[in-house]
Amino acid sequence: MNHTDRTDSVENKLRLLQAAYARGEHDLAMSLADSVKDSLAFARQQTGEGAAQTTLPSVPVSDLPAPWQSWAEGWTHCRPVTLFETIGVARNSEPVDLPVSESVHDPFREIRIARIDGRTGDLHEVRSQVYDDIGQGRPHRRRVVFQADVPLHGRADYLIFSDNPNAELPAYTSDLVTHGERYGLDIENAHYFARLSRQMGQLERLTYKREHGLELYAGGKGHGEPPMIDWGHDYVDPGHFQKLRMRNWPECRNFDVVKGPLFVRVRRWGFPYSPVHPIFTPSRMHIDQTYTFHAGLPYFFKEGRMDTIQDHRIEAMRDDEWVFSGYSFTQMLWIDSQGKLHEGAVPPEHGQDIWGVGFYHQESRDAFMALRLDHSAENFDDIKHDGVPTLHYFGHGQLWSRYPAQQTELKAGTSIRQKNAYLVSPYAVDGAARDIETLRHQLQHPLEVRFDGLAHVSKARATGRLARDGETPASSPLKADIWKTLNEVKDEQLYNLDAGIVDLGYVYDVRVRAGVVTVVLTMPLRGRPVYEFLVTQGGGRVEPGVRERLLKLKGVRDVVVEFTWEPAWTVTRLNAAGRRALGLPVPERSA
Repeated sequence: MNHTDRTDSVENKLRLLQAAYARGEHDLAMSLADSVKDSLAFARQQTGEGAAQTTLPSVPVSDLPAPWQSWAEGWTHCRPVTLFETIGVARNSEPVDLPVSESVHDPFREIRIARIDGRTGDLHEVRSQVYDDIGQGRPHRRRVVFQADVPLHGRADYLIFSDNPNAELPAYTSDLVTHGERYGLDIENAHYFARLSRQMGQLERLTYKREHGLELYAGGKGHGEPPMIDWGHDYVDPGHFQKLRMRNWPECRNFDVVKGPLFVRVRRWGFPYSPVHPIFTPSRMHIDQTYTFHAGLPYFFKEGRMDTIQDHRIEAMRDDEWVFSGYSFTQMLWIDSQGKLHEGAVPPEHGQDIWGVGFYHQESRDAFMALRLDHSAENFDDIKHDGVPTLHYFGHGQLWSRYPAQQTELKAGTSIRQKNAYLVSPYAVDGAARDIETLRHQLQHPLEVRFDGLAHVSKARATGRLARDGETPASSPLKADIWKTLNEVKDEQLYNLDAGIVDLGYVYDVRVRAGVVTVVLTMPLRGRPVYEFLVTQGGGRVEPGVRERLLKLKGVRDVVVEFTWEPAWTVTRLNAAGRRALGLPVPERSA
């Protein structure tokens, strides 16, 4: 039987839902609505042939110069990447985001990145982070992020290594530390500590890591919601009857979270709530908002979309509003349409064309600055770039509010988009304006990426090696047998499935040290957290589990099993055998 014989399509579920609603069986209709959402979650995870991603030009490691071959022992392929600085701003630790090779089965373990020293020809490993990108309705993509250094008007060469079945999950350290579950996170780096609301994931507080630890917060009663410093996004419906806000969510119904040593991303999306939800539940303005926090950088990003899916009228909408209580700042900042930073009040003639706002304190030099990198619209010609800051918002302190549209009819297909960077660096006595202008210019012009090969590289040497202990056939002769043996373990709830837990993607990592095997496992869903049934015999199991099987291998003296929910299991963890066993189509590249 194939996959569709064991489940139901979205179309069939919608027919059943409509029929249940027509009969007044609202409880059944709600269950069907949940089941529809589950099917959509599966569809988002699917790769399929239609989601094939661009293949970066590949070079066999065996074709590299001999010193590099030895340094990269264990890896079979690499992809040369050249980065160019084109605007006259030297780049330090600039994030670069690239697609992962489609030939890699487990890029979380396999991908490594090395920088080529242009002067000596040495290879130096740089930290990287692999993640799944399935946002904004895009097909599934796996991507890798690393931070690059490129000199003024210069170039830098990197190699992306892949295809090493013995590779282990790398343990990179950084100043980026994350605590919490799902979207309710505490995120910190060397410059700030950010707290996201446990209720709905909005940015609640921001603490500076300077000597006096300024904390930005919004106090008071708000409007019945927990007070935040970031108050976007929302809109007011006709007649100023009510304000519909994503901040009214009692929890996030839709969210994606990516966590790692180089960046943390929290994306939330859905329809905003009425103050008396569910009396009013209009499906007219869809809101999508993402925060991204990077290691080592004194700024973070927010991207947002407000998409009109039915014609409707609004009195006002906001997509960037920040409120700070306690009068932490004494001076205002703003950026004009030419990218020039100014201090003081915004002249009336510039009030509708502002491309950055912020504040600083004239004594402490603490500052908070929004760099508006993009603010644009589709199918709407009258977008406003306002948001004049004020130092004296009653009952609080500082405030700015941007209203991209007011008192207008929005047509289906209208989309208002933004990308902002929020800077927490001190406002220096000398040169601060120049530094902020330069940073905004840099963020609007990322490094240029080319795949030009290695013909221009004239030197090649290397010291040390890329592999850790256990990542080459010589240093871990047991690895192949361990992976094979692990795949003999079955998930007993899938009674007759001809696939093991490796095929099903339950195994994230295998490490061998002095005869001790460490296996990192996950489970597909949090409704089944008791993973121990895979580890030891018991609970009605006829077949032995992970521990018993591995202890039978020569050279294994102990087995340790670790469990994790991160990154969350998705259907993309399945290999070709797992997909076939579950009746799913096998993409051509995985067959």
